[in-house]
Amino acid sequence: MPILKREPDAFPESIFEMTSPWWVAHLRSRQEKVLARYLRDHQIPFYLPQMEKRIRRSGRTFVSYLPLFAGYVFFRGSRDERLRALKSDVIVNILEPSDQAEIAQELNQLHRLQLTDAQLKPHPFIEPGDTVLITEGAFEGYRGVVVKEKGTMRLIVSVSLIRQSVALEIDRESIRPTATRPRVR
Repeated sequence: MPILKREPDAFPESIFEMTSPWWVAHLRSRQEKVLARYLRDHQIPFYLPQMEKRIRRSGRTFVSYLPLFAGYVFFRGSRDERLRALKSDVIVNILEPSDQAEIAQELNQLHRLQLTDAQLKPHPFIEPGDTVLITEGAFEGYRGVVVKEKGTMRLIVSVSLIRQSVALEIDRESIRPTATRPRVR
C-alpha cells in the first residue's frame, strides 16, 4: 500500500528533448518533492529521479518513493526560470554545470535506466584514484586505490616500503570510499 501516491519523475515528459540549459538545485533537507511540485506549478521543467522503497510493518507492506539523489533536483530553463525557482525558499544553492552536454547525457542515461524498471539505488561516487575499502566477499576489509584498466575496475594493494603493488579485479558493488573529498569541477 503506497504511503503517498507516486509523484512524476519528470515534467514535462519531453524534458530530455529540450535544449534549454540544465541547473542543479541543492536543497534543504527532505525538500525534493516540495520543489518538484513548485516547479510543476510554475511550469518549469524538472527531473527528480526516484526509487521505490518497501517497508514491512505489522504484517503490512508500505511503499514509499524516495529521491535517488537526496538533496538534489535537476531542472531546465533560462536564467529567469532559475530566479523563479530560487523563490521556492527550499533551495540552498544552484549549481551550473560547466559541461551541458555531459550532464544532459548522464541524466538521459539515468532516465532510460529508470524506464527499464531496473532496481536503482544510491551508491557512493567512486572514480579511479579513490581510496576504497572492500565491504563484502573474500577480500572484505582490504583497502587500496581504485584504477580503471581496459574497462574493468581494479583495486591496487601496495606495500609502500618496497614500492610494489598488485592489482585485483573488483566489483563496484562491494566497495565504498574510505574518505570523502570535495567534488568541485
